[in-house]
Amino acid sequence: MHGVTLALAVAGLLLIVLGWETGIEPVEGVVLLVVAAVLRPRPGRLPHGGPVLHRADAPRLFALIDEVAAVTGTVGVDAVVVTGDVNAAVTIYGRRRRRVLVLGLGLWEILGPRERIALLGHELGHFANGDLRHGPVLHGALRSLWLWVHALAPSRAHTVWDSLFNVVTYLPRCAAYGLLLLLDRLTLRAAQRAEYQADLDAARAGSTAGAVGLMDRLLVAPSVQDQLRREAVAARMTGGKAGRAAQEAAERELWERIAAHASTIPGHEHDRLLRIAARRGHSVDSTHPPTHLRRQCLALGAPRPALVDHDEERAAAVAAELDRHRATVARQVIRDHTG
Repeated sequence: MHGVTLALAVAGLLLIVLGWETGIEPVEGVVLLVVAAVLRPRPGRLPHGGPVLHRADAPRLFALIDEVAAVTGTVGVDAVVVTGDVNAAVTIYGRRRRRVLVLGLGLWEILGPRERIALLGHELGHFANGDLRHGPVLHGALRSLWLWVHALAPSRAHTVWDSLFNVVTYLPRCAAYGLLLLLDRLTLRAAQRAEYQADLDAARAGSTAGAVGLMDRLLVAPSVQDQLRREAVAARMTGGKAGRAAQEAAERELWERIAAHASTIPGHEHDRLLRIAARRGHSVDSTHPPTHLRRQCLALGAPRPALVDHDEERAAAVAAELDRHRATVARQVIRDHTG
């Protein structure tokens, strides 16, 4: 894919430099240069979706992240984006390839102290293990293919020209989509292997019990997401001053309600979900191995102790740093789920 982009740029320059006799070839060259510019590898952007924290904003949280990173064999992050998702992720942004952790309160708030350390260990483990899909070469190639597929996507046939475009771009669209699937399949095994390795880093940082507990929480993530939606709708059901007061109360109490909902899920429900996961192959997404296999892999061998201490005092300090942003993220969750 990067070779195609380079070839388009070179061809465009040659058409501009050598094609002035006809007058048409320079125009074609400009078009090729524009296409190459769109497809060129470019640095990622800082993820949106919530408040962005830097070290000065949350020193205790970043100190915890640094300690977990040292245990996994890497370094910490440059920023933390706090969102309302029932998920967490790491990515790279900027030309200097700065690291960012996307921390979803929907997941963070339902975890215990050891499970939170395991979550940080898992996400930072992707940096420690050299996950191929986070690298600039593969990431850029996948992005270029997605751009091809998006640019060649069929449009609604309002005119004859729309229908003609859909017909002309059918074969290139199929080729781009096929290449995207091929590259995805070729890197899928490496991506899943990276997930298993990141799980081992989670156990190393937060103990085997913490990592297994994290897997159990991931199983109930759909239920937590549904509860978030119900809480958001309930906060907007009434109008007037009473409605505004109810929404403000919901913003203050949203995460406590979510944590309370997760704590009421009985143990036999976790067992049922685990059996269903084993039968249906539940996974977080297509790049993650089945959750029950990840859990079994963690349970193999002797239990690992936690290498990162996360006592009540430290947990309270980290919670205090996040507390000032919890209402902001809750307000955004309520707006997004009811907008």
